[in-house]
Amino acid sequence: MSTQTASADCLVCDAPFTIDADWEKGEIVECASCGQEHEIAEQTPERTRVELAPEVEEDWGE
Repeated sequence: MSTQTASADCLVCDAPFTIDADWEKGEIVECASCGQEHEIAEQTPERTRVELAPEVEEDWGE
């Protein structure tokens, strides 16, 4: 788990956004500029890698 805040660039609008210090892999974070949700894939000392969060399917949980 990370001990410092990190930042990433939105994959839709390229705006930077902050990721809380207590992030966990797979956590969903939202771009403050456009609202796009991202999933935290990994973080290294050099960068944080995010992917677009999966869209919720109607049959999830059934």
